[in-house]
Amino acid sequence: MFKKILIANRGEIACRIARTCQRLGIDAATVHSEADKGALHVREVGESVHIGPAPASESYLNIEAVVAAAKSVGADAVHPGYGFLSENPAFAEAVGAAGLTFIGPSAEVLRQFGDKAAAKAAAKAAGVATVPGSQDASDDPAAILAELQAMTLPALLKAVGGGGGKGTRVVTDMAGAEADIEAAMREGRNSFADGRLLVEEFLPEARHVEVQILGDGQGKVLHLMERECSLQRRHQKVVEEAPALNLSPALRTQLLDSAVALGRAVNYLGLGTVEFIVKDDRAYFLEVNPRLQVEHPVTEMITGLDLIELQILAVAGHGIALEQDQITTTGHAVEARIYAEDPAQDFLPSTGTIVQLSLPHDELRVDTGIAAGMAITPYYDPMVAKLITHGRDRTAALTKLVAGLERFSISGVRDNSAFLRALLRTPEVRESAGDTGLIDRKLDQLVAEAAPDGARSAMAAA
Repeated sequence: MFKKILIANRGEIACRIARTCQRLGIDAATVHSEADKGALHVREVGESVHIGPAPASESYLNIEAVVAAAKSVGADAVHPGYGFLSENPAFAEAVGAAGLTFIGPSAEVLRQFGDKAAAKAAAKAAGVATVPGSQDASDDPAAILAELQAMTLPALLKAVGGGGGKGTRVVTDMAGAEADIEAAMREGRNSFADGRLLVEEFLPEARHVEVQILGDGQGKVLHLMERECSLQRRHQKVVEEAPALNLSPALRTQLLDSAVALGRAVNYLGLGTVEFIVKDDRAYFLEVNPRLQVEHPVTEMITGLDLIELQILAVAGHGIALEQDQITTTGHAVEARIYAEDPAQDFLPSTGTIVQLSLPHDELRVDTGIAAGMAITPYYDPMVAKLITHGRDRTAALTKLVAGLERFSISGVRDNSAFLRALLRTPEVRESAGDTGLIDRKLDQLVAEAAPDGARSAMAAA
């Protein structure tokens, strides 16, 4: 077992990983930028190394500084959390070159799944259904245009290194296709240093369902059931839940079996998530996130498992003690992400010092890396907390979550809690009939409902 783990991250996920390390008797240390020297994760973990100025590019994304920090505290392993360097193969290689263990899959697997074209090829080779369209990516505008001309519109342009909607364009009219291609390629180069694009059939009003997998790196791969992540705004998840409802038994089996087959094909190590687009009772491979997910708590709540513990044990060489038939679920869980942002201003991040913060810890699970007196800065993701509820069924879990959001309060920055309450009360969400386009279709209505009384009247009049 590892003696000491450096947590190469910040905020709520650094605090979350540290709690599992403490329970397992593993010493933990973390890192911080100049802006985070008084952060909650620094205070809770207790030992932290300053790795650079506030900008992430000079601190949390500085491979050399993070590896040096791990060596300076005597760590024998590094946990990357999510975001930052968690999917960076060069970081995994640097950790290994320093004689330490990277708590995640191999650099080769990270590299393969970081390229959407390579990931799609791996899925197809494993017998997993993929979205109809091009199999090979291209950075030749003429070749991409020819692919579009051979398809029925609308079609999707997708950057191979993309994520969070960056480098994607929906082509609805060939008259604007060349401009769409140029824009998607430019965004891909600027965001991921790769302008290659895939062309795929666009599937509007589809669902986003993902499967959690766990592998031992030797071919044993289990699934830890599925999650519903269809409630998204501009390709960013807002609310997640488990299990996914309204799936036929055959489709659920296809999803779970496909995820396991792909994991086995690459000898997957640790935690990963295989994501699918579901449309008309058919599922298509979307991508693999080869790391811990923000929404992992809903899987923990229905299975009773500590996913980070399973991840650490698998990577440490202890294998997977569980068998597939031992993984069972109870009830339903839902997670909502509270951000310091202003829905009325196009969800612009809200920065400033938190004067007051009240979180409903007594009635539901709260994962946070923020406390009163701390500042929300412009340098990092402005997440305040994740509220997670569990109930005997979906209705009970949603009722608890809305009640928790009503009890949440913060001052000093704006937040999206009222927007989340409005979303959770919509008929489509209550009936588990949401899709990836629901929020964007109802955005104006949800923002108006979330506005304070005076502002709501003004918006309605406008």
